[in-house]
Amino acid sequence: MISTKGRYALRVMLDLAQNHSGQYIPLKDVAERQEISKKYLEIIVKEMVTGGLIVGASGKGGGYKLVRDPEKYTAGEILELMEGSLSPVACLADKNYKCTRKKICATLPMWKEFDGIVHDYFYSKKLTDLL
Repeated sequence: MISTKGRYALRVMLDLAQNHSGQYIPLKDVAERQEISKKYLEIIVKEMVTGGLIVGASGKGGGYKLVRDPEKYTAGEILELMEGSLSPVACLADKNYKCTRKKICATLPMWKEFDGIVHDYFYSKKLTDLL
């Protein structure tokens, strides 16, 4: 399940894409347009800055902006940054996970197929597709 953090991060990115002019966009403006608490958005954008999706500037004329053109972002990269792995089972989500049944697991092929479908779906959706 995708949390509010992941969903709100997508909304922030869409808002920045819709208002993409090369200028910094104040977070209070994004918060008002998206009807999301500015305080909660501060937590989200901090992670997005650390993850390299956006850049921020403080002071007069400050705010946030995309580091790439909107068509260069996928929903998958945004969601995985905010949520971590979207894989449905631990053995696929964590490469270091030790499962004693991996070689005999009858359900692993199904989980791999489902994981691939989810990955391909979210990574095929660009921000511009959602605008």
